[in-house]
Amino acid sequence: MLKATDAEIDSMFGRRTLEGRSAIVTGSTSGIGIGIAQALARAGAAVMLNGFGDPAEIERQRAKMAEENDVDVAFDNADMSRPEAIRMMVERANARFGQIDIVVSNAGIQHVAPIAEFPAARWDAILAINLSAAFHLVQATYGQMRARGYGRIINVASAHGLVASPFKSAYVAAKHGLVGLTKVVALEGAEFGVTANAICPGYVWTPLVEQQIDDQAKSHGVARDSVIRDVFLKNQPTKRFATVEEMGALSVFLCSTAAASITGAAIPVDGGWTAH
Repeated sequence: MLKATDAEIDSMFGRRTLEGRSAIVTGSTSGIGIGIAQALARAGAAVMLNGFGDPAEIERQRAKMAEENDVDVAFDNADMSRPEAIRMMVERANARFGQIDIVVSNAGIQHVAPIAEFPAARWDAILAINLSAAFHLVQATYGQMRARGYGRIINVASAHGLVASPFKSAYVAAKHGLVGLTKVVALEGAEFGVTANAICPGYVWTPLVEQQIDDQAKSHGVARDSVIRDVFLKNQPTKRFATVEEMGALSVFLCSTAAASITGAAIPVDGGWTAH
């Protein structure tokens, strides 16, 4: 698998391009979220991690990220389905860092079922965490960004924010909504130095995806390579997974001054999936 090295990322974007900035990254205890948080920390930003998991492992990751990058790294376990919890997380981040310059909405959940059988409670939960949480995070931080004349809002959508697949009604609806929200925020912030963009990944190599591959191979009695080729990478013309490092590098770029004129974009990182 092709993968950008840390040295390559440093040479492209500079080692400390976000020095003095502070970020909140939701859903950042694993996968894409922790990859983005790590990239922001490497670029010099203080970072508030958020998510669920084993407390000892989260603390190990937090301490390691802080030490390796010489930045302040905090953790908040706010439940992204609760607006008040999101507002309180923002208050705690402001108290610790002094300000918030960057917000990355990455928290998300998924459920797959035919629409006639889709549980209403799962629909509500997916929209709350995958879409409404981003609204509440932006609402709680936008004012200070506008007042300072700088802000970077990144919403991690999906290729499913641009195209649909069967049996994913709530996820597709939420991710399409997230792209629409991104465009509105971009228009409102355009004159005030606040940009908003959506990253739209295809399948990204994460521990969760790796586990899903193993589970499908076992349940269907087929080879692991067949599951990767015929299921996960069927719609990605490059026939390779995107990486969390690529998501992180793109996020650092979108937060830089070089990306000041990029706003309201839904950027596919999907190996050509949505080019069909």
